[in-house]
Amino acid sequence: MLYFTFAFLVLASLYIGNAALSIFMGILFAYFLKPSSTFFTRRIGTIPLQIGIVLLGATISLPNALNVSSEYLPWISLFVIISFFSGLLLGKILGIHHRIAFLLSSGAAICGGTAMAAMAPIIKAKPQELLVAMTIVFLLNAFAIISFPIVGSYLEMTNFEFGAWSALAIHDTGSVIGSALIFSNESAQVAATLKLGRTIWLIPLILIANWVFNKQAQATKFPRFIIFFMLAIIANTVFNFNEQTINSLQLTSQGFLLLGLFCIGSQFDSVELKSLSWKPLILAMILWAIVIPSAYFLVKYF
Repeated sequence: MLYFTFAFLVLASLYIGNAALSIFMGILFAYFLKPSSTFFTRRIGTIPLQIGIVLLGATISLPNALNVSSEYLPWISLFVIISFFSGLLLGKILGIHHRIAFLLSSGAAICGGTAMAAMAPIIKAKPQELLVAMTIVFLLNAFAIISFPIVGSYLEMTNFEFGAWSALAIHDTGSVIGSALIFSNESAQVAATLKLGRTIWLIPLILIANWVFNKQAQATKFPRFIIFFMLAIIANTVFNFNEQTINSLQLTSQGFLLLGLFCIGSQFDSVELKSLSWKPLILAMILWAIVIPSAYFLVKYF
């Protein structure tokens, strides 16, 4: 029964393809079936997550990413840096634990759930902390898909302006494309292109986060998946994978990421979850309230 339920929930989470829902299903699995500490989803920990991040690296070609967004890359980079450090500052002001603030800041500044999933094993985030961050970003993304096209139409934004605005202000890539596609096909193309400019910031963020959080660790404890992540990027850059290969790698990467999030959810501890406060939601909403008009001003006047 335990393994059947595990297989069913994992397949369901893979089919639905939502990060927050995957970790939530892992929590349901742990809460109702109470697997032992030796159950394999608890033993493998973040390994599937790390494999997914390495495969994600194989979909990133630095020259291509820079070429498609070179005109706006300086502005995108400035936007990412300011958003990230604003989130950390707000987290400190609100008295939020630094791991949750780091997760939310990286998700808001770069690429939502993907960035948070990449950061979690590096900063040693607890399952409950990742759950809170994922749930908040999921709710904001769902709201963005519905509200952004309405606001864009009311403000009479052009297709290019709306695509750029979505690429800067919405967290997850899927939600960026979904919102822009509702507005127009041209907006979706612009959004997908400019979102690459934010996504490549995942590379320095991973390296910097590892140095900040693990600089006192022994060399033997250096997260090996970061090395493989960089090698995967180099492989894509050197061999210039075709579109079919990239699509396959993206699909496989997503599968491992969702499996990894399910495994993290299976480590759920209801006692620790009750100790978390409402402050992370306030942080995310304040940060988004700053990001949305800033992105609009940048797109409209620069």
